[in-house]
Amino acid sequence: MSHNTFTTLKSGLQIPEFGIGTSPFGGLFAAVAESDVREVITTSMDLGLNYFDTAPHYGMGSAEDRLGRNISDFSRDEFIVSTKVGRLIVPSDKNEDPGWENSKKSVERVFDFSASGIEKSLTESLERLNMDHVEMVFIHDPDGAADQAIKEAYPVLERMRDQGIVKTIGVGITSNEIPTRFIHETDIDVLLIALRYTLLDQSAGAHLLPAALKKGVSVIAGGVFNSGILAGAKEGATYNYEVASPAVLARAQKIEAFFNDRGISLAQAALQFPMRHPAISAILVGCRSAQEVARNVSLYNKTINEDIWKEFESFQRLLV
Repeated sequence: MSHNTFTTLKSGLQIPEFGIGTSPFGGLFAAVAESDVREVITTSMDLGLNYFDTAPHYGMGSAEDRLGRNISDFSRDEFIVSTKVGRLIVPSDKNEDPGWENSKKSVERVFDFSASGIEKSLTESLERLNMDHVEMVFIHDPDGAADQAIKEAYPVLERMRDQGIVKTIGVGITSNEIPTRFIHETDIDVLLIALRYTLLDQSAGAHLLPAALKKGVSVIAGGVFNSGILAGAKEGATYNYEVASPAVLARAQKIEAFFNDRGISLAQAALQFPMRHPAISAILVGCRSAQEVARNVSLYNKTINEDIWKEFESFQRLLV
């Protein structure tokens, strides 16, 4: 494995197999200083990691603002950006956004998968990013509006692709059933599946990933740490964005012990595991600092021996 190996998606777009997620730029779980945002970007670019994924959801648009502001020193053709559509950021009297410490104030998120809502969402994202196009856009979390997203959101993105505003269209989600519909009912290029193909949860491997592989739909795996616990299985660690239950924590600790006994950290295994599936082309990793970027890249590049992975497969079958 190598962080700066490039992979070609169904659309022809080439991205590094290690991408940078920007939910930390919105302050997910903890505030991130502007200087750290800049250092994450510059360190990533120096290492050849030129793909950044963002979304209006992340800090009510603050992640997009910060990405656009701090990547502007680089030429536009030097980097790749994906963002997401399906949530509008609208004025509100609300000033709290639990879980997002760098969130904007006096606004709130509103789901909107209508054709006009999708066009407005992407237009406003481009304004926040200070860009005239993005390489990729994902229909974000359409769990409660799958029919509308397929019938309205996807077609308007096709039109925007024809206009050169976006090159690659996909769906970004944490569930397995809805993206399977997109694979069969649309001509999406890429799927961003978060949290569902990890050391702890491989549910995407049952039907979703085989369907993507069969249709030639590229897959990017997000949430490789299951929102935190697979970076270190400690008391209070988060799993799927909530504090892990005792049962989940115990399972993660057993997995951690398995790898530690073989001289491998849990984070190293978590970063490498998704890329073992033939359907998965790349991973996304959120980083809060330049040090996290460097550490995660180093762990990703230290390839785990195939014999250990075979042992882990047997170990998993016995794990309760």
